[in-house]
Amino acid sequence: MIHVCFSIFDEAGTFSKFTGTAMLSLFDNTNSGITVHVFHDKTLTQENRNKFSYLVGRYNQAVKFYNVEELFADRLAEIKNLFPNLDKIPFNKAALYKFFIPQALPDDIGKAIYLESNVIVNMDISNLWHVELGDKMLAAVGVNSIDPDFPLQDKIVADGFVKKENYFNAGVLLMNLKLLRGEEEKISEGIKFAAEHNYINFLDQTVLNYCFSTQALNLPVQFNQFVRAARLKKESVADKIYYYTIYSLQINMSDSFNKIWMEYFAKTPWFNAESIGRLYDAFRQIYNRQKKSMANLSAILNGKARGFCATPAYINDTKKIFHVREDEEVIALENQAALKNLLDAMKKSQGKKIFFIVAQNFPFNVLTKSGFVPGRDFVNGMEFLTEEQGITMNSYPLLTAM
Repeated sequence: MIHVCFSIFDEAGTFSKFTGTAMLSLFDNTNSGITVHVFHDKTLTQENRNKFSYLVGRYNQAVKFYNVEELFADRLAEIKNLFPNLDKIPFNKAALYKFFIPQALPDDIGKAIYLESNVIVNMDISNLWHVELGDKMLAAVGVNSIDPDFPLQDKIVADGFVKKENYFNAGVLLMNLKLLRGEEEKISEGIKFAAEHNYINFLDQTVLNYCFSTQALNLPVQFNQFVRAARLKKESVADKIYYYTIYSLQINMSDSFNKIWMEYFAKTPWFNAESIGRLYDAFRQIYNRQKKSMANLSAILNGKARGFCATPAYINDTKKIFHVREDEEVIALENQAALKNLLDAMKKSQGKKIFFIVAQNFPFNVLTKSGFVPGRDFVNGMEFLTEEQGITMNSYPLLTAM
C-alpha cells in the first residue's frame, strides 16, 4: 500500500478542486493500491469532503481525514504565538500541516509521500515510492535542479544557514516516518529559529531545510518539475510530477501544461455546471469592471490634459496605443533622475493634467506619498497594454473562481 498525504486550507471553498485534481492524476497513472491521507482544518466543507470520498471510491482507493485543529491544537497554538501575523501573510497555512504527518499516521506506516495541491502526477507514483531512503530523513528535489533561475530564493540560503546545493523544495517529499517520529523537538526548534529570524515566506520549506538539508536524499528532477522551467526550456509534457507555482497555471489551452491540468480537472467531481457558472460570473465581473473603468477614465479626463511616463522599452508602444500627440508631454523613465522629473512635472500641472504611467513594477507609493491621488493625478498605463506588448492575461483568478 502506497501512502500519500495532502494538506488543505480552503477558506473560500474553491481550493479543494486543486487537491482533487492532483489526487485524480495520481490515481489515473498508478495501478498500485493507494491510501490518501488528507490533513485539513475547519475550512474543509462537508461538500468538498464528500467529493474527495467519491473520487477515491471511484478508483477503488482509500482515504483518511485528519482535522489538525483538533488533533494538534497545542502545536498549532505554539506556531501562531511565534508568528502572530501569520494570518495576514499571503501564505497557505496548509503547508505547515506536513509537520504533523509523522505523529498522525500509525506507527506501522514507515514512510509516506507528501504532495502539494498544485501538482499534477503525470507518472506512476510507485516510482517515487520505491526509492530507498536508507538513513536519510527524507528525499526531495534540490531547487537548483528544479529551476536555477527561480527568483524567489529562501532567505535562509542567502543568510548562509543552508548551503545552496543542499536546499530542496518541500512541495514533493518522500518522508522516512520511522526516523522523523523522533525529530518532533528538532522541528519545533526549526520553527522557533524561523520566528527569531522573521523567515515567514516559505515557512515550511525553511524549517525542513534548517533541520534536514544535510540529511535529505537528492531526487531527480522528474519527481518535481517546475512548469515554469519546463516552459522556458520548451520541453514537451513527459512522465513527471509537475509543480505549478502561482500564476503558472492559466486557462490558455494552447499551452500543453495548462491543457494536461484541465484534462485531469475535467474528470473530477469539481468540474460541473456550477463551476462553469462561476467561470462565467468571473468573466462577467471582468467585463463590467472594464466598462466601468472606461467610464471612469472618461470622467477623469474631462477638462484635463494628458501626460505620459514610460520606460524606454514601452515608449513606442505608449505613443501608438494612446495616440500621443506631438504637443503632449512624454517622460522617459530611464533612471532615478527621471523619476524626479516626473514628480516635478506632476507638481507643476497638478489638477490640470493626468499622467499615464507605463512601467513594470513602478513604485506608485512614491507618487501617493507626494500627495498625488490615483485616478485623479495618475493611472497605471500598463493596464492598457495587450499581449502584443508582452502583457499576457492572468487567468489564474478565473481558475480559482471555478
